[in-house]
Amino acid sequence: MKNITIYFLILTTMGYIACNNSESNQNVEIKDSTVVADDFKYLIEQFADIKIMRYQIPEFELLSIKQKELIYYLSEAAYWGRDITFDQNYKHNLFVRRTLEEIYKNYNGDKNSENFRHFEDYLKIVWFSNGIHHHYSTDKIIPDFSKEYLVELIKNSPNAKFPLDEGKNIDDLIIKITPILYDTNIASKRVSQDSKKDLVTTSANNFYEGVTQKEVEAYYATKKSPNEEKPWTIGINTKVVKENGVLKEQIWKISGMYGKAIEKIVYYLEKAAVVAENENQKAHINKLIEYYKTGDLQAWDDYNVLWVSDLESSVDYVNGFIENYGDPMSRKSTWESVVNFKNIEATKRTKIISDNAQWFEDHSPIDNKFKKKEVKGVSAKVITVAALGGDCYPSTPIGINLPNADWIRKYHGSKSVTMENITYAYDKASLGNGFLEEFAFSEEEIALAKNFGPQAGNIHTDMHECLGHGSGQLLPGVSSEALKNYQSPLEEARADLFALYYMMDDKMVETGLFKSLDIAKAEYNSYIRNGLMTQLTRIKPGKTIEQAHMRNRQLIAKWCFEKGQSEKIITKETKDNKTYFVINDHVKLRELFGQLLKEIQRIKSEGDYEAGKNLIETYAVQVDAELHAEVLARFEKLKVAPYGGFVNPKLVPVFEGDKMVDVKVEYPDNYAKQMLEYSEKYSILPTYN
Repeated sequence: MKNITIYFLILTTMGYIACNNSESNQNVEIKDSTVVADDFKYLIEQFADIKIMRYQIPEFELLSIKQKELIYYLSEAAYWGRDITFDQNYKHNLFVRRTLEEIYKNYNGDKNSENFRHFEDYLKIVWFSNGIHHHYSTDKIIPDFSKEYLVELIKNSPNAKFPLDEGKNIDDLIIKITPILYDTNIASKRVSQDSKKDLVTTSANNFYEGVTQKEVEAYYATKKSPNEEKPWTIGINTKVVKENGVLKEQIWKISGMYGKAIEKIVYYLEKAAVVAENENQKAHINKLIEYYKTGDLQAWDDYNVLWVSDLESSVDYVNGFIENYGDPMSRKSTWESVVNFKNIEATKRTKIISDNAQWFEDHSPIDNKFKKKEVKGVSAKVITVAALGGDCYPSTPIGINLPNADWIRKYHGSKSVTMENITYAYDKASLGNGFLEEFAFSEEEIALAKNFGPQAGNIHTDMHECLGHGSGQLLPGVSSEALKNYQSPLEEARADLFALYYMMDDKMVETGLFKSLDIAKAEYNSYIRNGLMTQLTRIKPGKTIEQAHMRNRQLIAKWCFEKGQSEKIITKETKDNKTYFVINDHVKLRELFGQLLKEIQRIKSEGDYEAGKNLIETYAVQVDAELHAEVLARFEKLKVAPYGGFVNPKLVPVFEGDKMVDVKVEYPDNYAKQMLEYSEKYSILPTYN
């Protein structure tokens, strides 16, 4: 299990409408610093249930040439991990992607037909999801075109360089790829959450092969960290296989699995180290390089201690095997990268939050024995993203809190970031889509969202990442893996509840974070509306909720709705034959948030698996079929995609001889072109690893 799981707060892409005069809604000292050209085209394409957007890099031109060069090298390192993520998600993903790309480039039939449009959309979904499973639900995505048309596509692509196995021909390729794409009994779920089944064998991810859940659990029960006080996160960077009846780990390092891609990552990290902003930054980049070369988890821990302690650098990055959403055992970590630099102006608000971290911890509604007596090393900043890679591309988080190891967070602290140029792009791309007007009950609710929604969302993310995940502590002897497959949604709920509870506190106004608590009301309205209703737009009819963040949000909203029924804190209303959820008492809702936070902290601190399981299974999983059908019908009329992702800006180095003298930023507006360019330039791994 991850030690402090899930540090990503996934943006509800339709939840807010950006306010053009955002500065008027904030204190003078905390300005909206993400102001860019109004005529910039943010939304560039929509297909299936996905919209593709662009983001800008404000103030990149103000950076020094050394900082620009550093960002360029770190970005190149980010792009080289793409194939790793595809392969981790499913062992046939690179085979499928390369086959489909060859068809796309070489098919000599009618490319204007409806069938080819379905094929093109499917390829775009595969690119978006880093494989053939939906990026959010993890369900296998079945093509909308027939098997017969697939055969036609393959046979009418004479110049295609298909990834054929040695000695095999086109007919063999067709026989191989057809069941991979169409057979619903093969690899139906990338991540299985059904605790009644073997989570390992029913998950299609490429973290295990030829082994069962019981075997994996028994294997890791024998693995101990050499220092119990500072335990390694055993197994985060390996694949478990069985050889001659014995379980073994294939390590992801230069001389091991994924070695060719890791070698490229290291090459650009070495270049980055040369132009590091300071000695501290150079030290943690070099320690990351050591980890990639050796696969040694002690080097990984040493890197994280150095990285979290670097508060001096403006340019920063995430690079490595980080999050374990993709493993139902919550052990293996998927590769990802984010390259960024500090947004100085907007970071003023996160500094207020981090400076008051001890006050928030001391006044938390949880039991005193679960509180940290001394909060250490809590740092938070607002960042401007310059590049996304691996599991953070094209679909990206809007906030991050790292490192994951409990003991590092306890003794050395954590870093929290809010990606403000990403949230700004989401807001701008959603302008005028009608979503808010469709699902908000009253004009007052709509006005609150328009006036305060973007600010409320950003501060909720700040609080969630900086304080929520960093709050509380485990009791002595309690393993961070005790909650097993329920750890992720419970941890996300804990962080959300911490943020929600404090957003309605007078401390927010006292510190200058809020001008009025109307900002909190806007966030409460949005959260309940989303948790009980609008996030269902992401679920197919008849399906349950499986994604950790969605489970978290429904758990909180549904629990509060139920517990507050006697006082009508939240009521279900009908207007014009449409369902709405209305908060009648925001102050009492805050009290409910505090009660649930207290219980979930107890569950985490004591490792109470059964209580955690009961909460999730009772409130977070099942979907009201009648309400779901209504929400889908209302949403369908808006023609809005429920999921969003981005193309990266293109960083173009400028040289005078061998010396880099500048880096220019270009903003591509062609999704397919960028995906093909990345596959051409950054794809070095074998089709099977």
